[in-house]
Amino acid sequence: MFHSGTQRKHWTFQNAEELEKLRTAANDNYKAKIMKNVKTSVDESQLLSRRDEQLLIQHYQRRLQEFCNSFKPSMPRSVQGIACIYFKRFYLNNSVMDHNPRNMLLTCAYLACKVDEFNVSATQFVGNLKEDESGRERALELVLASELLLIQELSFHLTVHTPYRPLEGLLIHLKTCCPSVEHPESLRKGTEEFLQRALSTDVGLLASPSQIALAALCSVASQAGVSLDSYITEILVQRDKDRSSQLMETIQKLEVLVKAAEPPSVDDVNRAKQAFEGCTAYLRSLGFLLGRRKQNPEVEEGPTTSKMAKIQVLPSTLPALCPVNLIGLQILSEIK
Repeated sequence: MFHSGTQRKHWTFQNAEELEKLRTAANDNYKAKIMKNVKTSVDESQLLSRRDEQLLIQHYQRRLQEFCNSFKPSMPRSVQGIACIYFKRFYLNNSVMDHNPRNMLLTCAYLACKVDEFNVSATQFVGNLKEDESGRERALELVLASELLLIQELSFHLTVHTPYRPLEGLLIHLKTCCPSVEHPESLRKGTEEFLQRALSTDVGLLASPSQIALAALCSVASQAGVSLDSYITEILVQRDKDRSSQLMETIQKLEVLVKAAEPPSVDDVNRAKQAFEGCTAYLRSLGFLLGRRKQNPEVEEGPTTSKMAKIQVLPSTLPALCPVNLIGLQILSEIK
């Protein structure tokens, strides 16, 4: 259950400012490690800025979604949701300079397949990369070498609740308890698109899965000219004004975050990639290696030399729908 699990206790944050502090600290801490371990003077202008790191994370977050969407056999949306959350959690406390996101996104997807019991073999998994046989073998070696590191950086908190099951529960609840809303199923496609867009934002670190699902429904219903206000105030919160206003405020904030999400520009991403390549070359010229990276030489492959790191996704296909599982609605108890 979300409200009693590690996701709420350790990985749900109060606001975006708290996330930014963690990411800035990760960038600063890695730079401090460089200063401490390198005997010569360090030119900080050669290291990645916090902005460049965020651009790369946002870019490869979307590449992760593309990889999952094009996966064969079709990957359940819950697996994609878990992989995206792993990726976000990992880079809350780790720097892009230390771990190439092009490499880590594969490991996040592979671990999510295991955790959500999406049974694909390792060979099937790397078979989704447009690489030759040696490239796929190299990719598999990297994924397996990075898997334990990822699990450790997630503090072994592998259970992730996604909004897809709460969405099924809300749709069924609407059908049975709110006859004034006609054809709730007509809202499904739009809500699924909203949730897909939400994966590229931080909402999964700021709100409960049920709140995100409800925000998706409210957003799509509003666009369709359907009001869910009475459903929320009279049925979900049972005329509790304080909870109603609190819930509506949360929903509005989530809608704003998702609607404002835009991919970084190509020019900005290319500039950040060039900065990353320059940073990697500079660190190598200093002979800088952290101990844990020495144990995994594959990770040391730079952004220009590692062939398997150049992930090319297959033509887009629709991911399979998750099985319909009605769960208890926990929206009220999850208001933080």
